[in-house]
Amino acid sequence: MKQEFFNLQINTKGQKLYEFTQDSINWIKKNNFENGILNLNIQHTSASLIVQENADPDVQTDLINYFNKLVPMNNSLYIHTTEGRDDMPAHIKSSLTNNQITLSVKDGALILGTWQGLYLFEHRLNSQTRTIVHHFLGD
Repeated sequence: MKQEFFNLQINTKGQKLYEFTQDSINWIKKNNFENGILNLNIQHTSASLIVQENADPDVQTDLINYFNKLVPMNNSLYIHTTEGRDDMPAHIKSSLTNNQITLSVKDGALILGTWQGLYLFEHRLNSQTRTIVHHFLGD
């Protein structure tokens, strides 16, 4: 049984979905992981992780537009506004999505659907440096 950790840093440039699927696949291959569980954890409260379609970029645009309508950037709606108009909306959006995702690795491959990719969903307007912890447990 193996247990390995890896911190992937992603520099974001504002509110957007940032795909990191290939980074995770490369780490699995580099370490010759065969079968097990990969847990992904983002160590931030204003960004999240999602599994989403990676074929049509319109999906990403629609997701951002939907979340911006669902959780408007309007400081008159919130008490916590310390870091600007995107502060509390970013926290709400991250609470509605995921801060951890667990996926299976089988025969050296990350199990994802045909059009699925791994994304960091940045909820802040300004550039950030985000860390995604990869934790593999298996053979």
